[in-house]
Amino acid sequence: MKYHNLEECIMDLEKHGHLVRIHEEVDPHLEMAAIHMKVYAAGGPALLFENVKGSRFRAVSNLFGTIERSKFIFRETFESTQDVIALRNDPMKALKNPFKYIGTGLAAKTALPIKKTGTLPPGFQEIQISDLPLIKHWKDDGGAFVTLPQVYSEDPEKPGVMNSNLGMYRVQLTGNEYEMNREVGIHYQIHRGIGIHQAKANKLGQPLKVSCFIGGPPAHTISAVMPLPEGMSELTFAGLLSGRHFRYSYVDGYCISHDADFVITGEIHPGETKPEGPFGDHLGYYSLVHPFPVMRVHKVYAKQQAIYPFTVVGRPPQEDTSFGELIHELTGGAIRQEIPGVKEVHAVDAAGVHPLLFAIGSERYTPYQQVKQPAELLTIANRILGTGQLSLAKYLFIAAEENQTLDTHQIEAFMSYILERIDLHRDIHFQTNTTIDTLDYSGTGLNTGSKVVFAAVGDKKRDLCQEVPEALKDLPGYSPSKWIMPGIVAIQGAPFTSYAEVRQEMEHLNEAIRARGALSSCPMIILCDDSEFMSATVSNFLWATFTRSNPSHDIHGVNSRYEHKHWGCDTVIIDARTKPHQAPPLIPDEEVERSIKRLFTDGGSLSRIPIR
Repeated sequence: MKYHNLEECIMDLEKHGHLVRIHEEVDPHLEMAAIHMKVYAAGGPALLFENVKGSRFRAVSNLFGTIERSKFIFRETFESTQDVIALRNDPMKALKNPFKYIGTGLAAKTALPIKKTGTLPPGFQEIQISDLPLIKHWKDDGGAFVTLPQVYSEDPEKPGVMNSNLGMYRVQLTGNEYEMNREVGIHYQIHRGIGIHQAKANKLGQPLKVSCFIGGPPAHTISAVMPLPEGMSELTFAGLLSGRHFRYSYVDGYCISHDADFVITGEIHPGETKPEGPFGDHLGYYSLVHPFPVMRVHKVYAKQQAIYPFTVVGRPPQEDTSFGELIHELTGGAIRQEIPGVKEVHAVDAAGVHPLLFAIGSERYTPYQQVKQPAELLTIANRILGTGQLSLAKYLFIAAEENQTLDTHQIEAFMSYILERIDLHRDIHFQTNTTIDTLDYSGTGLNTGSKVVFAAVGDKKRDLCQEVPEALKDLPGYSPSKWIMPGIVAIQGAPFTSYAEVRQEMEHLNEAIRARGALSSCPMIILCDDSEFMSATVSNFLWATFTRSNPSHDIHGVNSRYEHKHWGCDTVIIDARTKPHQAPPLIPDEEVERSIKRLFTDGGSLSRIPIR
C-alpha cells in the first residue's frame, strides 16, 4: 500500500494485526521507552500511544520492529526500489536483461520531489516544542530527545532540494542549557552531510537554515538513514520507496515537508554550541555531554491529528537493528560495486555496528606463489576503512574466500575460519591516532582512537581449542577461565586501574602462560571483568569485547614483539575490561519496570502480548 501519511500506515497495520493501541495514560518520562523495549524484545507489534501524559498528541513506536513488518509496510514498492538501486550501482544490468528492468523507469517517476505552491499545507498549525510528547528514554538522559527525526539542510553554495541532505541526527528538546521553546540541540557525528553544509555556511559567515521533519510516510523516515549511492538524493529515495513524490514548499525561507506530522524550523549560527547529552545510545552505553550545534528555533508546526513517531536505542538488538536489516536487503550488492574485490561486508550489530566489521574479499594478486599471504586483502581493507561510515570501524576481520563458501553472518564459523589461518606475527595491522565512531568511548577522546585489521588467507594453520586449554586453567591471580568459542577463551582479572599497571599485569600474565607451555590452539584470549557473562552468549562476547577495547591500547600478546615497527605475537590478548574513561552502560530503571506491569496484566492494553 502506498501511504500518503503516517496515519494511513497505522490504520493499515492495525487492520492486519500489526499494531496495538494503548488506551491508558502513559508517562513520556521513561515509561513509554520501557514499554517499547519490552514489546520489541518479545517480537511484538507496533504501538500507538493514544494518551500521552502532558501532550495532546498521540505517539507511535516499533513501526519497524521486525523485518517482516517493514517489508509489509513497503510491500508495493520494495522490489521496484531494489531494482532502481541495482541499476544505479550497475547500469549494465539493464542492457543484459532489459525486459526485467523495464518497470524501473515507471518507478523512478515518483522519485523527483514536487514543489507545491502556497505556504503551509492545509491544516498545519503553529505549536511550541513544549506541546510535543517530551519523551525521555533512559534515567540519566539529559532531557527529552527526538529519536526519529529527518533533519533537512541545503548546500549554501547550491541551494535547492536536489542539493540537500536528509539525515537522522538526534535532536535534544529539553534539559541542559537549552532555552525551552527557543533552542534545541542537533547532535551530528563525523561523516555526515549536514556537517559539510554547516562548514560552507560558516565560511560564508551565515547561519545554516535547518528543518526537522517528524513523521510522514514511513519511507521518509527510512530515507533519512539510507547510505545512498553518490549523487542519489534522500528525497528522491523517499519518493521511490513511498511510491509517491516528496511534496514540499518554502515558508520564511525554510523547507516544509507537506506530508510530515511535525516540522521544527530554525538556524544554526557559526560557532554556537551548547552542551548536549547524556543520551542512552545504540552501543548500549550513555553518550556523554559534549558541545554540539544549537539550533535557534524559528517556528514549530503540526498537522491536524498529528502522530509523533519515536524509537528507543540501547544495547543491540533494538529497533535500529531492524533498520539495518531492511537497508541491507534494499541495497543488496552495492558494496561490491563500490569496492572491487569485496564479496560482503557485515557491520556486526551485536557489537554496536561500528566497533566491528567482518568482510570477505578476494586474493588474486599472486596466484603463482605457493605460500599465500594477504596482499589484495590489505588493499581492500584500506579501501573499506576509507569508505563512508565504514571508516568509523575499529576492528576489521577480513578473509579471502577460496575453497569454501564463507558467510560473515555465521559469527562463530567466520571467526574460526580466520583464527585457523591467520599468521599472528604477520597479519595484524594497526592504524593509530585516527577517527572512530563519535559514540564509542573506548578511545582516547571524542571521535579519536585506533583501528586494527585481522587478515587471513590460505591453508589452515592450527586446530582450535574446543574447551579451555590446560595452560589457561587455574592461572594464579585470575578467576577460572571460560571457553567462549573455538580458539577464544575468557580470563577474568582484577578491575582495570591504569595503563601503567596494565604493562606489569601483562608481563605477569605472559610469564604465567609461558611457564605452562605452548598455546597454539588458543590464538585469542579475552581479559574481562566477568568471564561468566563474557562466555554466556556470543552476543555478550561481541558486545563487551569490541565496545570496551581500543586496539592500540588494549591489544597485547603472548611473546609479543616488534620487527621493523610491525607488531606480532603468539596469542592475542584483548583487554576488554571496563576502563574509568568509558561511558556507563544503560541499566533499566526498576521502579519504571514495576510501574508498566499494569499494562501487561489482565485487562491492560498489552495483556495479550507474550512477554518473557
